Amino acid sequence: MNGTRAVSRRRGVVSLSAAVLAAVVVFGARVAGHHSFAAYYLESDTIEVEGDIVEFQYRNPHSWIHVLGQERPFGALKPYAAEWAGTSRLESDGITKNTLHVGDTVRIWASPNRDPNDNRIRLKRIERRGDGWKWGQRGRESR
Repeated sequence: MNGTRAVSRRRGVVSLSAAVLAAVVVFGARVAGHHSFAAYYLESDTIEVEGDIVEFQYRNPHSWIHVLGQERPFGALKPYAAEWAGTSRLESDGITKNTLHVGDTVRIWASPNRDPNDNRIRLKRIERRGDGWKWGQRGRESR
């Protein structure tokens, strides 16, 4: 009986992982080239998302943090793609490709997308729960 549960649980984890990876591919394909943040995001608004990192893309022109999480306080669990700064800016802030890892639980404050059906957000502030590491602005933390 325990063997059957273990196999079933592994299948569930594999299915969830496949769904998250598919969402990451879809979001990644939709963003190409450099653009104005205001063209895609509601810069005057801030939402708060909490979840686990499923991928960290440290690259130019912008780095991305892909999170499986939920908008606080009561959002549904879904994948978010948080657009961040490029590597030069992050390096000047002491952030490297090894700063964040898959599985880290983070809290992100971000500008929401202009399209409410698009889960891409623009990262303004981030905090890692495990050790209290933080990056970003202070101030308004919710809409």
